[in-house]
Amino acid sequence: MRPRVDEMLDYCTLEVAMTVCGGVWKLSILKYLFTGTLRFGELNRAMPDITPRMLTRQLRDLEEDGLVLRTVYREVPPRVEYSLTEIGMSLKSLVDQLEDWGNWYREQIRTPVPNSSVA
Repeated sequence: MRPRVDEMLDYCTLEVAMTVCGGVWKLSILKYLFTGTLRFGELNRAMPDITPRMLTRQLRDLEEDGLVLRTVYREVPPRVEYSLTEIGMSLKSLVDQLEDWGNWYREQIRTPVPNSSVA
């Protein structure tokens, strides 16, 4: 069970951010939802490496933390859509910056570093 962010100490703001956004999948989910409202299957197809169980867990955490809105339509079959709240949208520039950094970092580690010799 993860800690409740509203009960974390005031000086733990970075830990609050990591609890809400941390993990392998949460920022990726947000990235796809920045494009608009998506259904569960659309998110799952966009991220083929995530299991449906993990996607469900991450979406529930994001919903509980107020970043994602889950809308259930009373239809047969039931339709569920996910969209971002205003709080979730506030992370767009951060996610964009992290994606840019990830691309930069990948290029850095792919570029061979010349060996330096010590005399």
